[in-house]
Amino acid sequence: MSFQLLTPDIQEKTGKPLRSFNEIYRQHKTSKIRRYFFFIIGITIIILFLPWTQNIRSNGTVTTLRQEQRPQQVNNIIGGRIVKWWVKEGDFVKKGDTILQLAEIKDDYLDPNLLQRTEQQLTAEQMTIDYYEGKVSATGQQIAALENERELKLSSIDNKLIQTKRKVQSDSMKVSAAMNEMNVADRQLEGAVKMYEQGVIPLTEFERRKVMHQNVNAKLIGAQNDFNNSKQDLLILQLERSAAIQEYAEKIAKASGDRFQSQSQISTGQGKVAKLQNQYDNYRIRNGQYFVLAPQDGQVIKAMKAGINEMLKEGDMIVEIVPKQYQLAVEVWVKPMDLQLLTIGQKTRFMFDGFPAIVFSGWPQASYGTYAGEIVAIESNLSSNGMFRVLVAEDKNERPWPTNMKLGTGAVNFTLLKDVSVWYELWRQINGFPPDYYRPQTTANGKEEKEKK
Repeated sequence: MSFQLLTPDIQEKTGKPLRSFNEIYRQHKTSKIRRYFFFIIGITIIILFLPWTQNIRSNGTVTTLRQEQRPQQVNNIIGGRIVKWWVKEGDFVKKGDTILQLAEIKDDYLDPNLLQRTEQQLTAEQMTIDYYEGKVSATGQQIAALENERELKLSSIDNKLIQTKRKVQSDSMKVSAAMNEMNVADRQLEGAVKMYEQGVIPLTEFERRKVMHQNVNAKLIGAQNDFNNSKQDLLILQLERSAAIQEYAEKIAKASGDRFQSQSQISTGQGKVAKLQNQYDNYRIRNGQYFVLAPQDGQVIKAMKAGINEMLKEGDMIVEIVPKQYQLAVEVWVKPMDLQLLTIGQKTRFMFDGFPAIVFSGWPQASYGTYAGEIVAIESNLSSNGMFRVLVAEDKNERPWPTNMKLGTGAVNFTLLKDVSVWYELWRQINGFPPDYYRPQTTANGKEEKEKK
């Protein structure tokens, strides 16, 4: 109160208005705290009802979409000794360029004329096969000749058999005729004996008839002998035919045995030829492995051997090549709890190491410096780190990924889920609930539409 009384005097002496009291003591001022408080409450309520995009955040690294585009090891197929390096680390090579030259170290392949000598063995074995094939052909012709000769021999014997059978038949008829004559002669002789005893005929007539009887008997005996000889000749011809069949069967069997033996030698030779051909091809291919070639265009890195004359074992890594052409992708690791929220074709956002970005995870449209991606593969097997591997490719409909980004670059992934309110997301986070389960639906214009399941 005393200060207020002195104020006019001070203002009169100084000639200026005294404002310090009003600035220090504000009991005459109206407070704006209440106004600010309600303004902040209103803004907070508005923010709580703003839309928020749920997302799954996961870490990953840049890789390639196809496995053949990833860095690959170049391994030697054969063991050897390093003779010369044709490239150095950091060089760019084309497919088929020579990386390394090797020399042989195994005793079995040290002969410089190994291919020529193997080829000579192969030619000699092939000539042996040709010889036995010729022998098989000659034996076949021999068998055919023996069969023809047998047919001619049997045909000749068969003709003789026919003639002999006819002769036997003729002699049989002669014997029958002689027997008939003998019967007649016997009756005539008996009649002559009776007539001679009765004195009807003289002795001369009786002697004549007796001689006639003896002649007929001799004729009968001769006919019987001829008949027996003919039958004997027939039997001899039949035996001769059987002997000829047996003889030619033995000759043909012997020739067939020689042919089968030759065929066996041919089969054995063909097996040797196949083995030698296999060895020859192996030697020829091995000679081509002394020069290690680049499998594709790319950059040489990580040379595992440094000097000349160092030994390499079969399958040892020589260098690693990073392909020149590749299609980028990102492999991210997702927790098992979040795996069910992901589907093929789902959209994601990325923030890459080394590329500045301003990220609002709940408002992807307001973020700056992020890149779009699309899920192309979800592995069904749990990895050794306890997470599932998800492969994400570049979204061709959005801003392209940086062209100077290298393989292995770190990335942070934001997989976009359902749109909810901010208050709902805060309530979910406080209670530890997982994001809402949903699947993106594609509309007629090709855009994604989020639908809660």
